[in-house]
Formats: sequence, structure tokens, C-alpha cells
Amino acid sequence: MSVRRLAEPALQPPAFAFNKAMAEQAKTWIKKYPKGREQSAVIPLLMLAQEQEGWVTRAAIEHVADTLGMPYIRVLEVATFYTQFQLKPVGTRAHIQVCGTTPCMLRGAEELKEVCRNKIHHEQFHTNEDGTLSWEEVECLGACVNAPMVMIFKDTYEDLTPERLAEIIDEFEAGRGAAVPTGPQTERWFSAPASGFTSLADEQSVTKVASGKAKAKARTPSDSASSKKTV
Repeated sequence: MSVRRLAEPALQPPAFAFNKAMAEQAKTWIKKYPKGREQSAVIPLLMLAQEQEGWVTRAAIEHVADTLGMPYIRVLEVATFYTQFQLKPVGTRAHIQVCGTTPCMLRGAEELKEVCRNKIHHEQFHTNEDGTLSWEEVECLGACVNAPMVMIFKDTYEDLTPERLAEIIDEFEAGRGAAVPTGPQTERWFSAPASGFTSLADEQSVTKVASGKAKAKARTPSDSASSKKTV
């Protein structure tokens, strides 16, 4: 594992505080642990800080430490150990994590990385010129049957081709990322065989939902966006 360091001082904001919604979530997480064990909430609180700011800043680390009564170095150890924590600014509209583990690599992950190099930046952990997009290669994201795949923030996009990933990146860059369907980008039903069901084929509740999912994926992002506006 490479050494993970905090972003340089010039990029660090002077202070951090949870907003009202995140502060309530932080309290909820802390209450999940027995009295005297509240420091066990350090990872959830760091994740809340990252969700709020987009990345984990030095000020956020210190704020979490103060909240939980921990030495700064202990929270710093957690933030620098786990690769899910972004220690430098990432794209404000999309940070794309490309799975590079064996199943994805065998099914085209290298081509997906090339798309990111061409459309975002030729190096990982760098944003595009507008600061809206960034990318990195990561280890297994847990959807090996649906390789190759990427994760954007908390959502996964699977069964990708280079062309489809390029379209998804364009949608996020245009601010329409919420309209992009998550999961398999083909007609596959979750992790069912790509050729179709081999069991439960006569289960109406399953096939009905699968059919509805296929119809939803057939809708264009613009259709989804306009329907949301209508509602």
C-alpha cells in the first residue's frame, strides 16, 4: 500500500463543523455504542465529514477527534489507513472509482481506465480543469459477476463498456448524474445470468419486477429528469 498523506496546507480549509443534518446523524451514530465506547463511531463520523465536504480535511479530522475525545493522531491513523477516505479534493460532480481487480481487469477495466484518462485526467487523484470530475483505480468493489464496473460516490454502475462509461461521465459532468440508472447497464437483472433467468422463471413477482426494471433502463436520462420536474 502506498503512503497516504493529507493534502498540502494550501488546500486545507481553516475550519470544519458538521451542518445541522450531519450533526444529527453524528449524534445518532455515537448513541449506537455503549457508554465509554463512543470512540468506536470514528469511522462513521469521518464518512459523514467526507459526505459533507467531498473529502476528509485536516480540520474535519480534528473536529471528529474533539467530538469523540480522541487524540488527533488516532483519528489521523484511521483516515490515512482506510482507502475509502479521500484525503485530497475530488470532483464535485463525480469521483469515479474503477475496479481493477482480476474479474474486472479480465473483462475490460483497462479500457475503462483509459476512458477516465482521456475524459478526466491522465493521472489518478487529479481533477479535470473545472474541478468537477476525478477518478482512481480501486480494489474489488464486490460486483464481480457484473464486471467491469465503477463506483461513483455510493452507487455502482456495472456491466460497462467504454462507450457506456463515457456516456455516464458526460451525464455527471452535465449535472444529470442523478438520472443515470445504477447497477447493470444492460438488461441483466442484478447478478442473474446475462443470458436470463435459469431458475424462478415462473415466479411472477420476480419477473414482473425484472420487466419493470428493464423498462426503466430503456428511458433516457432526459426523460427521467423531465418526469422528476413534472412531479
